[in-house]
Amino acid sequence: MPYDFSPAVGRKKRILIVDDSAAVRQALSSIIASDPALEVMGVAPDPYAAAKRIREEVPDAIILDIEMPKMDGLTFLRKLMSQRPIPVVICSTLTEDGSSAMVAALEAGAVDVINKPRIDTAQALRESTVHICDVARAAAQARPGLARVARVAPPAVKIEKKLTADAVLPSRPLRRAPSGSTGPIVCIGASTGGTEALREVLMELPYNCPATVIVQHMPEKFTAAFSSRLDGLCAPEIKEAANGDAVIPGRVLIAPGNRHMMLERIGSSYRVAIKDGPRVSRHRPSVDVLFRSAAQNAGHSALGILMTGMGDDGAQGLLEMRGAGAATIAQDEASCVVFGMPKAAIDLGAAAKVVSLHRIAREIGAFASRAEMVQE
Repeated sequence: MPYDFSPAVGRKKRILIVDDSAAVRQALSSIIASDPALEVMGVAPDPYAAAKRIREEVPDAIILDIEMPKMDGLTFLRKLMSQRPIPVVICSTLTEDGSSAMVAALEAGAVDVINKPRIDTAQALRESTVHICDVARAAAQARPGLARVARVAPPAVKIEKKLTADAVLPSRPLRRAPSGSTGPIVCIGASTGGTEALREVLMELPYNCPATVIVQHMPEKFTAAFSSRLDGLCAPEIKEAANGDAVIPGRVLIAPGNRHMMLERIGSSYRVAIKDGPRVSRHRPSVDVLFRSAAQNAGHSALGILMTGMGDDGAQGLLEMRGAGAATIAQDEASCVVFGMPKAAIDLGAAAKVVSLHRIAREIGAFASRAEMVQE
């Protein structure tokens, strides 16, 4: 008998927490309970206890540790996805070694990755609470293994003021770059569900693809392993961006976790600046920051693409790119894991096109071809 994962109207989303640390289970339980849209269905110290609890009641989402006794989280995730797919968020203390396991978890079907909650300072606790609740709410509305996912409701927890890109990069009057003065550049933003969506897009790009810069919401120390994994699968060079990296054809730069990335123009060439700063649109790195810098420095030479993800980060930035003459695309609802960021952009009128995931690589190719014709 197939399991019905459609959400019941009006009820809270039920979260199962699986972690061998009692302190972490308690911290996560308190955080989830603080969100009026969520409730803790149960806690388990290991996958065997979790499996027993799932047989009694199916949760809307699971928050799962990787390193546990008896059975590691990755093995449990793979068994779960093959037998009874449930949205899973990996929650772990990230290290360089551990980040490789996170990549494997995403490939196995996890919808997102988060850090274990920080409780060392009040500010860290506030940030952890907002982010974990956001991710849990998005995951609870996802349908694992399927393309279509429910729309994510606005965040229920309002703890700190939501900042715009002005907090990192002040707005300024947009100036159109001279025609043909620079090569084409592609700017992509993604969040929940984006890691696998990006893999699908980048694997279709040729070795000489347009210069590409990407903000994918993910924790610190994870982006290096993610970039390395993609570099081994894809024809273009793919690397975690470092301050001052050249933005050139055949190279894809991915913003490092917990740092903002901005596009800078030096004459007829581009480079990236990697900077600290407050969270913008609740994220660091922020898609809005990258897209604003592209609007200011690339204008009509750029293509902006906003892909699957919760919230609205990137929507305003994509609108600014369109106003500067850039081509703009939003991923369609049917192929999104979470139709939040693209929907916000569409509602603002920021997306000139709305396309499915499998068409995005072709749109990038068509954009590059048009740019070459203009330069000739």
